[in-house]
Amino acid sequence: MNKPFNYNQYKTQLQKIADIKYASAVLQWDQETYLPKNGNDARGRQIATLNELAHEHFTTDTLGELLKELSSKENLSAKEKRNIQLSLEDYNRNKKIPATFVHTLSSAINAGYHAWIQARKENSFSTFEKPLQGIINLKKQEAELLGYEKHPYDALMNDYDKGLTTTITDKLFADLRPQLSTLLEKIATKPQFDNSMLHQHFDKNVQWDTGIEILKRMHFNFDAGRQDISEHPFTTNFSSTDVRVTTRVDENDFNNMLWSCIHEGGHALYEQGLPNNEYGMPLGEYCSLSIHESQSRLWENCIGRGLPFWNHNYALIQEKFPHQFKHKTVEQFYAAINQVQPSLIRTEADELTYHFHVMIRYEIEKLLIEGTISAKDIPAYWNEHYKKYLGVTVPDDVRGCLQDVHWSHGSFGYFATYSIGSLYAAQFFAAIKKALSNVEEEISKGNNLPVLLWLQKNIYTHGRYYNSEDICKNATGETLNSKYFIGYIMNKYTQI
Repeated sequence: MNKPFNYNQYKTQLQKIADIKYASAVLQWDQETYLPKNGNDARGRQIATLNELAHEHFTTDTLGELLKELSSKENLSAKEKRNIQLSLEDYNRNKKIPATFVHTLSSAINAGYHAWIQARKENSFSTFEKPLQGIINLKKQEAELLGYEKHPYDALMNDYDKGLTTTITDKLFADLRPQLSTLLEKIATKPQFDNSMLHQHFDKNVQWDTGIEILKRMHFNFDAGRQDISEHPFTTNFSSTDVRVTTRVDENDFNNMLWSCIHEGGHALYEQGLPNNEYGMPLGEYCSLSIHESQSRLWENCIGRGLPFWNHNYALIQEKFPHQFKHKTVEQFYAAINQVQPSLIRTEADELTYHFHVMIRYEIEKLLIEGTISAKDIPAYWNEHYKKYLGVTVPDDVRGCLQDVHWSHGSFGYFATYSIGSLYAAQFFAAIKKALSNVEEEISKGNNLPVLLWLQKNIYTHGRYYNSEDICKNATGETLNSKYFIGYIMNKYTQI
């Protein structure tokens, strides 16, 4: 008679699978930072093999039997039971996907990523079109394999935030769009701030040093992480003790480096705050991409674009770039970084127009996955809707539909979480200010630790124990409510 399964067997198995996944992640990080051009094909093969291997290990009948047996045991702690429950859900989902499909998709993504890099160099979407259509076809197939009730895109959105659907997102955007448009119309009637101070020459190396210092002041732990340069800024981790961020630097635009560092730093603090003793298991993973984006948007906008943050940190900027900022006050700098103006690049957009960038991508992805449009239609649709929503004319593909890395990664279903994350961020920040009445005074002194400690207690430490709405309700007293975001931006821009 076989011995009954125990929790340690589960833990050992999950951690071995995590080792394979993170080994693949290391190769992907290297691919986007230091990989020589001629290594592309071999690297794609290596990543595909590891992804397929991890999937095979996670979908064995033995693991399924182990999870089912442990799910009925009564002698497990609450956290152990939750790990088993979530792993069983993940197992059942992964069983729907053949290992060969995982390998095929991984290979397509590798080819797509390098085609995207080349397309950006050539400033030509046509170079990326065919590989992208291949990825789209596979993501449509994945949606069918996973199953859905109403819209195939729902199956992909669920990967990034469990339970998120097009029905929920359509309503959210339908409510948000007119309120943003009204506020933008009011702002357009007012004198616009001069942000030319941000568009001078800024030495690349000095910018780099500035970004490193800002990350340190946010409490990013460089003994458990590092920063590098990439084509598109991103955060990845191989454990909570090894978290990597990247940035990009434009010597004629201070915004690129600044907001990339703070945004990715917010992501990284979340990863560094996850419980390391839950490595490889659900409670050692982030709750959802919506909550993850809430962390980057909270640091980037609620804190990083706030006057209290710069009351302390502007001296650093003036020290690093005396010629550019010595005759500018902190109030002028604050106004400049909060200028509201429709623009081409999402990652550099202000807090209001940013959401129209997200909505355009969300609409494109829905249409692609349902088959209404195909890859060849993207540039025309993109350019038309940038004119419609933002009133800007897209001059070329690099500043248009080639600007984001996500599609080359196969990340369909992701973009809505940027806007949803912004709503969560405003609600979390309101809760922080309510719980810590002097928090903005502390930020003005350069003390960001109270914010970090609140986030660690209310969000980081729980991993995936709670879903997005439960995390929000436990932390703020209610589920997601867009009134906090609208109140936050109304208050901020009325004062400015």
